[in-house]
Amino acid sequence: MFRLFHAKFIGPKLHPQKTITFQLLFPPFKCCSLLFETSLQFYFISSYRRDPLLSTLLLALKSSSSVSCCRVIHARVIKSLDYRDGFIGDQLVSCYLNMGSTPDAQKLFDEMPHKDSISWNSLVSGFSRIGDLGNCLRVFYTMRYEMAFEWNELTLLSVISACAFAKARDEGWCLHCCAVKLGMELEVKVVNAFINMYGKFGCVDSAFKLFWALPEQNMVSWNSMLAVWTQNGIPNEAVNYFNMMRVNGLFPDEATILSLLQACEKLPLGRLVEAIHGVIFTCGLNENITIATTLLNLYSKLGRLNVSHKVFAEISKPDKVALTAMLAGYAMHGHGKEAIEFFKWTVREGMKPDHVTFTHLLSACSHSGLVMDGKYYFQIMSDFYRVQPQLDHYSCMVDLLGRCGMLNDAYRLIKSMPLEPNSGVWGALLGACRVYRNINLGKEAAENLIALNPSDPRNYIMLSNIYSAAGLWSDASKVRALMKTKVFIRNAGCSFIEHGNKIHRFVVDDYSHPDSDKIHRKLEEIMRKIKEVGFVSETESILHDVDEEVKTDMINKHSEKIALAFGLLVSNADMPLVIIKNLRICLDCHNTAKFVSLIEKRTIIIRDSKRFHHFSDGLCSCADYW
Repeated sequence: MFRLFHAKFIGPKLHPQKTITFQLLFPPFKCCSLLFETSLQFYFISSYRRDPLLSTLLLALKSSSSVSCCRVIHARVIKSLDYRDGFIGDQLVSCYLNMGSTPDAQKLFDEMPHKDSISWNSLVSGFSRIGDLGNCLRVFYTMRYEMAFEWNELTLLSVISACAFAKARDEGWCLHCCAVKLGMELEVKVVNAFINMYGKFGCVDSAFKLFWALPEQNMVSWNSMLAVWTQNGIPNEAVNYFNMMRVNGLFPDEATILSLLQACEKLPLGRLVEAIHGVIFTCGLNENITIATTLLNLYSKLGRLNVSHKVFAEISKPDKVALTAMLAGYAMHGHGKEAIEFFKWTVREGMKPDHVTFTHLLSACSHSGLVMDGKYYFQIMSDFYRVQPQLDHYSCMVDLLGRCGMLNDAYRLIKSMPLEPNSGVWGALLGACRVYRNINLGKEAAENLIALNPSDPRNYIMLSNIYSAAGLWSDASKVRALMKTKVFIRNAGCSFIEHGNKIHRFVVDDYSHPDSDKIHRKLEEIMRKIKEVGFVSETESILHDVDEEVKTDMINKHSEKIALAFGLLVSNADMPLVIIKNLRICLDCHNTAKFVSLIEKRTIIIRDSKRFHHFSDGLCSCADYW
């Protein structure tokens, strides 16, 4: 398979143990024209000890980065060693699996003459690491029922991990039965693995019971439960378990903090994040770059971009992930010029941008209407940085061109794409057609969107709005009639605002809050005030066949308006109001926020499903395009 070329002695001739350097030259491969040359130094085996060679090969195996390299080491083992020496056969099997070469791993394993439980566990573990549940279970079964090897803790841990990764519930439950039969149901490592597995399955009750059945929970047990609550959308319990963990005298580590920060993303309490930030310093984890990156990303999502920048500035050596997270923050908030300057700085610092970097950069250009900059970076992305445009990049460019009214250019870009346009691309064009009332392109974009996702009502609503705005009432009625025949998957709109260490949630026409009477009176007051200075309701998104007055009443009860009224009631005038909306903000609510920021002299920040909107003095950072 491979040939060994020119071996030469190194060092003084009189040295008692001569060292040989083998240079291994691979023949070129057609797929990647690989030319690989490496050298292995070892003692000449026929005359001297094997240990230095074994150590060198084991070291080379750990640092190998390709199947070809593994095969060269494999060839040297066949020539000079035994597979049992230093368990090198088992490590070769693991190396092949890590490189994705399952056939080579299986063939080598089958050829090994002496296989013990370590060898079998190594194979099970290897398949588990690459997520190959089928082979993992096959070897697991063969090991016990055909080869009569006993399963141990390591065997179970590997298979549990594979089941969790594949979310294989039936296999996971059977594995739990095996653990009980083997008497391992209280082994803390095994139970921790099952807690993690049940969490991935969404079986929170099972994870809960296992956790409290343990005679004594260790750090991993607590961290596993924190992750379970977070992954399953129950962030309050994650915070409660963190507090219980502290009461039990355990000191949080990296995994604890990361789970907590992920919980805070679903429970957007600014004060809670500040408290955790303090814990991070107390625990000496402020230098941890993974935690710092997660923290700055979280502050950005909470509307506190200035704090994100401070966290970033405290990172002594930011890596690519941290740099990209900061760039994403600028893009999310529509700070296009700052994003471009930051991108230039990262390149000067030696970062090599990838497709994710350019997605955020183009998004920042789009959100800020920087057409020339967007075109420039889209061009050099492939020409200079050799990053081929993907669907996200095309979506950003269509959005950017559409924002500036260049609809024909956006359409030509879509038609010239080497990729099949997805809903993000067509959605960007449809949004532009709605703003600029381009019926023909809007109809084509909507038809493509409906074909891609017929269960999304927003596509029908936007098409109907385009027809209505153009006075094509018959076509608009046909779209509405078509909607009545469909069964749509609707996400209920809701808005969140923080006050008094709590998150207050509001839905449309919400009267569930204890102070709902005061809130609605405040809402009526501010609606009256803004109408006095020229505000006019935009009711085009209401498709019900009712009078205009009824439509206005319906749209005035949107959740973000109720949250806004609540915020004005309970907050200080010098504090910005931060509202989080789970859906895209409608035109009427957007205009309402602009007028309220003007008459109340308040800064209002609303995060919808697309971006942040910063309202101040009657203007929005999105320039009325989103």
